[in-house]
Amino acid sequence: MNHSPAIIVIGGGPAGMMAAGRASERGAAVTLVEKMERPGLKLGITGKGRCNITNDRPLDEFLPHFGAGGRFLKPSFYEFFAPDLLTFLASLGVKTVTERGNRVFPAGNRAREVVDALVNWTGKTGVVTRTRAGAVELLYEGGRIAGVTVEQARKGQKKMLPADAVILATGGASYPLTGSTGDGYRLARSAGHAIVPVRPALVPLETECRNIQGLNDLALKNVALSLRVNGRKPVREFGEMLFTSFGVSGPVILTLSGRAVDALNAGLKVELSIDLKPALDDKKLDARLLRDLANNPKTKFDTLLRGLLPPSLIPACLDMTGIPATRTANQVTARDRRALRLWLKDFRLSVTGHRPIDEAIVTAGGVSLREVNPNTMESRLVKGLFFAGEVLDVNADTGGYNLQAAFSTGHLAGIAAAETAKKIT
Repeated sequence: MNHSPAIIVIGGGPAGMMAAGRASERGAAVTLVEKMERPGLKLGITGKGRCNITNDRPLDEFLPHFGAGGRFLKPSFYEFFAPDLLTFLASLGVKTVTERGNRVFPAGNRAREVVDALVNWTGKTGVVTRTRAGAVELLYEGGRIAGVTVEQARKGQKKMLPADAVILATGGASYPLTGSTGDGYRLARSAGHAIVPVRPALVPLETECRNIQGLNDLALKNVALSLRVNGRKPVREFGEMLFTSFGVSGPVILTLSGRAVDALNAGLKVELSIDLKPALDDKKLDARLLRDLANNPKTKFDTLLRGLLPPSLIPACLDMTGIPATRTANQVTARDRRALRLWLKDFRLSVTGHRPIDEAIVTAGGVSLREVNPNTMESRLVKGLFFAGEVLDVNADTGGYNLQAAFSTGHLAGIAAAETAKKIT
């Protein structure tokens, strides 16, 4: 006698909830297993609590933000991309707005809107959600997935849940207090999957202390930032950055941080070059400096700098250019002016490290893409095992790209798992 295919989704983040709902819509009996007290905890704090849902750039501009992983994600994006996601959320009552950089947020500026809408939707589709339940072990029979052993928190009771398909959507290893503790890597490894070394991505960077003293909480807007590895091949980004007690953070730092982490792990020299005046080339900047000096001949150099820099940045400028603070404008030499011009266009910081993975917004590394079918998200090694979201070795820049990947892979995995499971019931 035929019965509804049983599917277990491990992980109640955006990928897991999307996968669970899609599978349930297609007639599967779906159980969503979430180790925390409720689903969507990490989603609820993304974008500083606002939730950068996606980015409305066209696909050809979207994919490069994933680097080599973009090719793997093409089938997922073809099936369910940003316009589809926004239409879907609108059907759940979540209105959205598009801001600078093509970033899309809920109109109410509350990530909880998105979380609540997804939780309500999964419930309406028939998904049974088991919270405070951790997946301990994947079960197999005849070379295919057969179920999951789940342990209920605090009670210590283990229970075997049979399944025709399992979707692993446990997230990465960042923000462990929200449940992303790397469990998925252990489960995938037990199924024979290779795990690309896990490391932080979209993470603040630590820099040499000397040049950031007194700059804590200084935010710079409209700067151009270059990442230099062993002095070569600078990667350049434009936007906002923030100085911290340990180094630097902010959107442009996070975007470049993955490359910095990999270079540091390889033992290479990593530097940041900040162009504080990206709108001015050398010639225009020199003209600006000459004009300021000529118009204020008796003004001390440190006072003159107030028209060019935030006050807290002036001591660093004086220290690194070697120009005395008390030197008057009419005493500033051509050599001084050149030193200032070069510093304004190339304020260097030596990167000494990065913050730990539990402070990263996104995890790099994960289940090897070579062992997953991009058209279905199914394991190439174990029939009936599917993957979705950050547990895979895909990650992108900041700007809504990573959440879109979670939703898209979850959508595809849920549909494919339901179809695969039907064939064996």
